Amino acid sequence: MNATNALTIKEKIAYALGDTASNLYWRLFDVFLFYFYTDVFGIPAATVGTMMLAARLIDALSDPAMGALADRTKTRWGKFRPYLIWGAFPLFFAGVLTFTVPDLSEPGKVIWAYVTYIALMLAYTFINVPYGALLGVMTSDSQQRTSLSSFRFIGAFSGGTVVAYFTPSLVNALGGGDDALGWQLTLGVYGAIAFAMYMVCFALCKERVHPIAKNNHSPLADIKDLTSNKPWLVLFSLALIIMLTISIRASSGVFFLKYFIQREDLISSYMTLYMISLAVGAAIAPVLTRFVDKRNLLIILMSLVAFLSFAQYFVGSDDIVLHFVIQGLIGLCLGPKSPLVFSMYADTADYSEWKNHRRSTAMIFSAASFSQKLGGALAGAIIGNILSSMGYVPNMTQSPESQAGIVMLMTLIPGAFALLSALCIRFYSLNEAQLHIIQADLERQKSDTQYEG
Repeated sequence: MNATNALTIKEKIAYALGDTASNLYWRLFDVFLFYFYTDVFGIPAATVGTMMLAARLIDALSDPAMGALADRTKTRWGKFRPYLIWGAFPLFFAGVLTFTVPDLSEPGKVIWAYVTYIALMLAYTFINVPYGALLGVMTSDSQQRTSLSSFRFIGAFSGGTVVAYFTPSLVNALGGGDDALGWQLTLGVYGAIAFAMYMVCFALCKERVHPIAKNNHSPLADIKDLTSNKPWLVLFSLALIIMLTISIRASSGVFFLKYFIQREDLISSYMTLYMISLAVGAAIAPVLTRFVDKRNLLIILMSLVAFLSFAQYFVGSDDIVLHFVIQGLIGLCLGPKSPLVFSMYADTADYSEWKNHRRSTAMIFSAASFSQKLGGALAGAIIGNILSSMGYVPNMTQSPESQAGIVMLMTLIPGAFALLSALCIRFYSLNEAQLHIIQADLERQKSDTQYEG
């Protein structure tokens, strides 16, 4: 199989289904998990924020460990594809338990939340790190990677749209007025759908890019390669900051509509508009990169996100149409971010192999996964601490201070992180001309190795 050949539409769709499945979980974490823990599960906001951050300390070990394990996996199905089968059921089981409300005291609930949430993150890591790395070995062509990444995130945002639109209704319908039961059964439905999608992704995707040298070096060597890979270091920092922008806005959106706009009935439509806008943005990313370099495009898009977020701060609670317009525009600007950044991660894997003569694709993408989860956890800690310090009380009319905190979480704070990300991107050094040279040299080395063999 030629690593530079154009991928078929069928294979791109199959790969996209993998992230549709993952986002049936991830978008729940991003949009509803904080709200679930405070308003349904019944634990304090500050406790939730601390728990999310503490779990990332485990991810600091589990993500690179998973990357090292996947890079060293060798089966007749490839390095990364088997994990789609092996990880689907553990993720299903952990998801249902996380959204189960036990009949325990508050300390008992906190322990349950810690154990199940950490188990869910470990299960997500087990399947998602190899899935992300799969993008880096399906093709070596940079533009094909951008196209594949766009399909991936159209799939991701489609899964997110399903979650945003159907979750409140599913919880009500399946629970029959019992929110705790509704959330548990909703996770069962999403988990079953995700399981089927992972199987399709496994069956139809192929691994084509193989390392020049055998992977007989230690995981510590992989980590050393990462720390000397400047483009990867920039992307790691960039992904973390952008995830703070995205997660703070996403998790604050439910509170914003419920307590500031005071239109809880608009949550589904508001979040659905956002997810559709993200999908449209992801779809146009390959077109945009034909005219603008990935690095410069990200600078433009994140600057626009910052401007729109700051502008929303001045919009009144009764101007609902304008809030929806801004939400849609921010989604369009953030949509291309994911395919661009993950395509760039695949490029840094090529750069690392070219520079160090070792390829550790999964380690590269495990760091991307860790950066994403760390950003989400820091967002949770920020939200928890701000809500707690402003006097937030679940399911009650909020004080002016609490309302002000909710508005800042939706506007000024993510806007500041978006602006910081635009500044961070300026340090990314890989461009298309350099990548063509790197990939041509890698192909030549592979040909020489095969000839010598």
